[in-house]
Amino acid sequence: MTDRELFETYKHDVYRLCYCMLQHRADAEDACQETFVRALLADRRGVERLKPWLLSIAANRCKSVLARKRAGAYKELAAFLLHRPKPAEGADAAAERKERADELAALYGKLPVKIRSAITLRYVNELSLAEIGETLDIPVGTVKSRLNKGLELLRRRMGDQADRWLEGGHAI
Repeated sequence: MTDRELFETYKHDVYRLCYCMLQHRADAEDACQETFVRALLADRRGVERLKPWLLSIAANRCKSVLARKRAGAYKELAAFLLHRPKPAEGADAAAERKERADELAALYGKLPVKIRSAITLRYVNELSLAEIGETLDIPVGTVKSRLNKGLELLRRRMGDQADRWLEGGHAI
C-alpha cells in the first residue's frame, strides 16, 4: 500500500478517534496529521493490520496532547496563584511604604558585607541558622552573632521599625 493509499483509506478513522479523545477540532487535526507523519516515516513492512496500528499511534498522540494540556493547566494555575495581584493600597500608604523601604535599603547597604550576607540569607532567603552556617562556612554561633549585630546596627539607625520590617517578611 502506498503512502497516499494509506492516508486516503484511514484518514477518517484516525481523525474520528482524535476528535473523540481531544474534543477540539484543531487539536484533533494536529494529532491526526502527526499520526500520519509518524506512520509514513515508520517501517511498515512488519505491520500486518494497518488500521489497529495506525489507531494505536493516534491514541498515543492524543494521550500526549492531553497530558501536555493537563500539565500546562497546572502550570498556569500555579503561576496565577504565585503571581496573583495584591490588594490595592492607598496612594499615601504606598508612598509611606516605599519611603520606608528605601530608607531601610539604604541602611542595609551600609552594613558590613559579612553581616549583610547573614541577614540576607536569614530574612530574604529564609534559611535556618544551620543552613546559613553551612552556606557561609561559619559556626552557628557566628551566624547568631552576625544576625544580632546586624539587627542592632539597623535598630540604632532606624529604631524598632527594622524589627517589624524583617519579621513581617518584607524584602530589604
